[in-house]
Amino acid sequence: MKIIGIDLGTTNSCASIVEKGQPRVIPSSQGYLTIPSVVAFTPEDKLLVGYDAMRQSLTNPENTIQGAKRLLGRQYKSWVVQKVKQSFYYEIAEGKFGEVEVIGNNRPFAVVEIFALILRYIRQVAEDYLKDPEIRAVITVPAHFNDRQRTDVRRAGKMAGMEVARIINEPTAAALAYGYRKEVNKNLVIYDLGGGTFDVTAMNIENKVYQVLSTVGDTFLGGIDFDNRIVEYLAEKFERETKISLAEDRVALQRLRIAAEEAKKELSLRKEAEIKLPFISSGPQGPLSLEYLLKRTELELLTEKLVEKTLDTCRSALDIAGLTPDKIDDIILVGGQTRMPLVWEKIKNYFGKSPSKGVHPDEAVAIGAAIMADIITRGETGVLLLDVVPLSIGLGLPDGRFKELIPKNTTVPVKKSMIFTTHKDDQSSVQLVVLQGDSAWAKENELLSKIAFTGLPAKPKGEVKVEVTFAVDTEGILTVSALDKATGKEVTTQVSARAE
Repeated sequence: MKIIGIDLGTTNSCASIVEKGQPRVIPSSQGYLTIPSVVAFTPEDKLLVGYDAMRQSLTNPENTIQGAKRLLGRQYKSWVVQKVKQSFYYEIAEGKFGEVEVIGNNRPFAVVEIFALILRYIRQVAEDYLKDPEIRAVITVPAHFNDRQRTDVRRAGKMAGMEVARIINEPTAAALAYGYRKEVNKNLVIYDLGGGTFDVTAMNIENKVYQVLSTVGDTFLGGIDFDNRIVEYLAEKFERETKISLAEDRVALQRLRIAAEEAKKELSLRKEAEIKLPFISSGPQGPLSLEYLLKRTELELLTEKLVEKTLDTCRSALDIAGLTPDKIDDIILVGGQTRMPLVWEKIKNYFGKSPSKGVHPDEAVAIGAAIMADIITRGETGVLLLDVVPLSIGLGLPDGRFKELIPKNTTVPVKKSMIFTTHKDDQSSVQLVVLQGDSAWAKENELLSKIAFTGLPAKPKGEVKVEVTFAVDTEGILTVSALDKATGKEVTTQVSARAE
């Protein structure tokens, strides 16, 4: 049985493996190194994944599911979901238990099912290459993914027919790609600006110990947001000139979005990029085209605030880690958006040094996942990854406040126990609402689970004491257990509001 590494990205995903001591990205049978994280349902009800799904996105945008990583593990009423609804053209709906569903050909799909389809496709690419049907995987996730999202990635892997050997954070994987089998004793910053998410991780590598000092993330900052600035700019300009809005024309907006992304990439290499979209709409005088020569300086003006926002996150990560920019030995850039010259320039100015060129921004995470898979395969000891809890874990209180139990940036694995007691005579159960997030208010954090401890002995109030233990493992996944303190017996636990 082979263990592969998988970089499960917002925009693109890829598989990787170590062969003859060298990590490499696994190519598809068509020669592609990456697979678009896109699933589509055609009018004939055919399922398409990857490049095939991307190719028909212009003509079938309402049934082409992309950018779904931002929806994974979220409740429908979450502000994140409401914001995503404004960015894409497929329908996002509320499921039976308040979870997010996406609609393909008028049928609802759980977001975890969409990722299972992407992972199944990746598994098939790996099987074809390795000629081995038994595949295990190390899958990477953003550092700021909460417990629910990590659990959903594991579920998606299982649904795709793969055993998930381990989940590791993307920045930690990038650090492995940078430092594995090298004599490295350094403080690093991993600046990970991908398609849909942004993470900054401050880390120390010393004697094969990779210790995360802090991690700070932004769910709503990535390449998609840079594309959106161009789309909004050109759509507004087109409306001013023609008096025609493209806002309700899904096909026109999808064409503009694709052209915006291509222009953005071109502007990382050149000073200007031509955008030509013939017959994008029609007016009283007939067909209308959108043509514009976008300059790099314009793009930088449109997106400068986004880049500045990444530096605010860098400052937070360094403050938490107790470091200053001059104490950072190397900056590792991860994600395609880091190719933008403005990003490079701002990072260089802030840290006072140029970022490292030691890792490939598109492949670093996948290569790190492959290295981790190889370490597991060979049973290598000595390489120690010390990661942290990305967001505080705690309880919702009756007055609406959030009681923190495990603070964010606590090194994992970690356990925290608390004693809960009954408030009524003969009370047979205790209920807890477990949340994860940074807000002091319960409703502003993500619901992880509602837990009921049942079958408690009938005694006067205050006499029954239940010891509840919250444990976060090395993957950042939470388990909750409870003991009756008087008898030492485990208390029956019922978990709801969380798909198992």
